[in-house]
Amino acid sequence: MGFWEDEKCEYCGGSIVEKKVDLLRKVRGKYVLIRNVPAGVCGECGTRYYAANVLKTVEATIRGRLKTPRQVTVEVYSL
Repeated sequence: MGFWEDEKCEYCGGSIVEKKVDLLRKVRGKYVLIRNVPAGVCGECGTRYYAANVLKTVEATIRGRLKTPRQVTVEVYSL
């Protein structure tokens, strides 16, 4: 039985399925991309849900307690 099995979205009532997602966050003026984050995602509206232990790991990653394996340069355009 999966963590999100039989769970329903609080917004639309759709079924939640477990997926790996990417999170883009701004930290101290810089953007950080966290890849392959386990999440429950509503199959209808796309709302994402995260388990508490996942959020703790994300926080540790963002706060710099875990080393980043690589960095990339991104071009930025403004309209």
